Formats: sequence, structure tokens, C-alpha cells
Amino acid sequence: MRRTVFDADHDAFRETVRAFFEKEVVPDFPQWEKQGRVPRSFYRRVGDLGVLGMAVPEEYGGGGQPSYKFSAVLTEESMRAELGLGAMRVHMDIVLPYFLHYATDEQKRRWLPGIASGELMTAIAMTEPDTGSDLAGIATSAVLNGDEYVVNGTKTFITGGVNADLVLVVARTSPPAPDNRRAGLSLIVVEADRPGFAVGGNLEKIGIKAQDTAQLSFSDVRVPVGNLLGEPDMAFQHLTHNLPQERLSIAVGSVAAARAAMDAAVRYVKERKAFGKPISAFQNTRFVLAECATEIEAGQMLVDRALDDHDRGELTAVDAAKVKLFCTELQGRVVDKCLQLHGGYGYMAEYPISRLYTDARVTRIYGGTSEIMKTIISKSLGL
Repeated sequence: MRRTVFDADHDAFRETVRAFFEKEVVPDFPQWEKQGRVPRSFYRRVGDLGVLGMAVPEEYGGGGQPSYKFSAVLTEESMRAELGLGAMRVHMDIVLPYFLHYATDEQKRRWLPGIASGELMTAIAMTEPDTGSDLAGIATSAVLNGDEYVVNGTKTFITGGVNADLVLVVARTSPPAPDNRRAGLSLIVVEADRPGFAVGGNLEKIGIKAQDTAQLSFSDVRVPVGNLLGEPDMAFQHLTHNLPQERLSIAVGSVAAARAAMDAAVRYVKERKAFGKPISAFQNTRFVLAECATEIEAGQMLVDRALDDHDRGELTAVDAAKVKLFCTELQGRVVDKCLQLHGGYGYMAEYPISRLYTDARVTRIYGGTSEIMKTIISKSLGL
């Protein structure tokens, strides 16, 4: 089906990033996977290209482009090239909006130019060893002491934590209210060079190998009160504000990755022969890929509708949950079918489908598990 969500400017941007990926990323990507992270120099190159700061106002060195659709194009093209961009999507799609919406003018002057250029890479630290989806259980504390916050605690599974210069930490600044466990949380920006801050190494994962993921520890880390982002004790409300874009971002990548898996399978079945003829000649192969193509089309239409709604400021938390749930589950089904069509070769690391398979599993976990998405959706039904 013809997509109508993008215009000529998006198409021109797509051509630019496609050429950039093919020239600057594809040759180096295998090495990035081996080393477990994207080199900092890559982020500076993307910053020079103007990509990292697309949404940053021009007065702070950015492109002043409020539409999320350009970021969606970037994600689609990375998946098309069967690439991972490290923590770049978290930096752009998840962390940056908090700075844009809640930073003071002074904070914007201090941080946004570096965020746009790639000089200051960011991460957001919510998950703790004993606290996943239940943010109300966060134990990391930020105690006000004069004109400073003293931060103590541990965060884990932090995407971009190894390369991060600024970590947006969700910490408890006040006791929870008796009728609201989520009250009393604040957003504190911690610079990576603060004494007492430590990165516990790059965690080894089964997928998304080029994306650094770390455990972070805070031991009496002192940061000025000027590093409070937004209102004190209002972190949960601030986090809720950006959840639709975060979940839409994951859905965009899920559909694009499913399409990349299908394209890889189509190429493979045309070349691979069994019983004297190409695998593509078998009815089962054709039917499986027909199912995949139809599912991807449905997911794409859902994503495109959400992109339009989001640009108009109309994408609700419930609708974003529906999009993420449908598209990440779709990704799992499609990639699994496409690996099966590869037979034993699909299990070999040299074939891109194996990486697409392992990378796909986490999308049903991060950004809110499928079970959390179902909870949000069911509540909207009055259940």
C-alpha cells in the first residue's frame, strides 16, 4: 500500500541517511558488535551531519525540526541496512524530549548544544536491580543537602550508560504518599565525571550487541540543585508525558526490522535450492512470506497513523501502548518465520537473520513489557 505519511523533505532526508549508513556505518558495524558499543567518534559524525540535533531549537545549535517523522525515517533506514545505532535512538527519541520540555533556559544553554553535536551523549536511568516495570519501587535516593543533591543507589540495564556524559536519573527525593507510591520521585541530571559515579562495565546481552548497556552506581554523588530537571517530586508525571513517543519509537523500529527480516528471507529463498529447485518454488515458502507481508503491512499502517497523530499532539498513552504491543509481537512472529525459512543457516551468526532474531526479543520487554501494555489497554476498557 502507498504510504502518505512522509513528504518530499522526508524523502530527501531518507536518501541522505541511506547514503551515510552505506558509506560510514556498514563497513564498520561488525567491529562495533565485537567491541560491544558504538565508538564516540560516530556520534560526533552524526552530530556534524545535523541528525542528533534535528529537534533541538536553532538557537542552541540544532535544526529546530519539531516533527518526529524525521527520526522515524532514520530508524527505518538503519533497519533497512540491518544496522544497530547503539544508544542513538535513546539519546534522540527518549532522553532529548525531557530536556526540551522541562529544562530551564539556563539548562538548555548549558546542555543542548553538546547534545545536538554529539559532544554530550545521554542516557536515562530508571531500572534498578530490584525494580523493573514498577517505578514506584525505585530506591535510588537524592537527598537535598544545602544547594546540592546527594545521590545514592544502583541502576541497571541502562542503554548508553557506558558512553553517556549526562545521565538522567530517576531518584526518590521525598517519601511516597500513603495513597500514591509514585509520588516523591524527581529527575536529576548527573554528569559522568562526578566523584562517586561509576559504570560497572558493559553488560553482555544475547542481542543488540553494538548497543552499550551498563549498570551504574551512585555513591554520595553530589550534584547542584541546578541539575534538577523539571519540578521536584514530579518525575512520574514527567515520564508519562514522553511515554507515547518512546513506545512509538520502538514500534517504528519493530516494523522496520520485520520488513528487513522478510527482505532477507525473500533473497535467501530465491537463491537456496532444495530437491533440485529454489525454496521459493515451494507453496509453504510462498504462503509463509505472504503472511509476513500482510502482517507487516498492517503494522505499517498502524505506525503511520500513530506518526500522524503524534505530530498533531494527539497520540495518547493508550494508543501508543496498542501500537507497541501489536508491532513488537508482530516483529517476533515475522522474524521467527523468516529464520525458519533459512533452515540451519538461519542459526548461523554470519547470516543477518540470526541477529535480527536475537535483537527482536527485547522489544517486547523494554519501554514497557507486553504485559504492561495489555494492562494499560485493559484499563482503558474499564476493566
